[in-house]
Amino acid sequence: MKKFIAILALTVFIGISASNAQCAMCRRIAETNQKQHDNKAGRGLNKGILYLLSLPYIIGTVGAIAWYRNRKKL
Repeated sequence: MKKFIAILALTVFIGISASNAQCAMCRRIAETNQKQHDNKAGRGLNKGILYLLSLPYIIGTVGAIAWYRNRKKL
């Protein structure tokens, strides 16, 4: 179990350092819109990020509820 936790922690720390990168187009759009004070594209970019971020949590929650209900019936 300790090996698993160590490998998981190492994987998370490696993933964090690589997560600072973003595609050049997204970065350029965000910087340009921030300088021009036109946040339409920036807001759309943020909404897209939140959408992509929320989907795994929704799927996980639905799966956990289904598992719990199935387990409760047994």
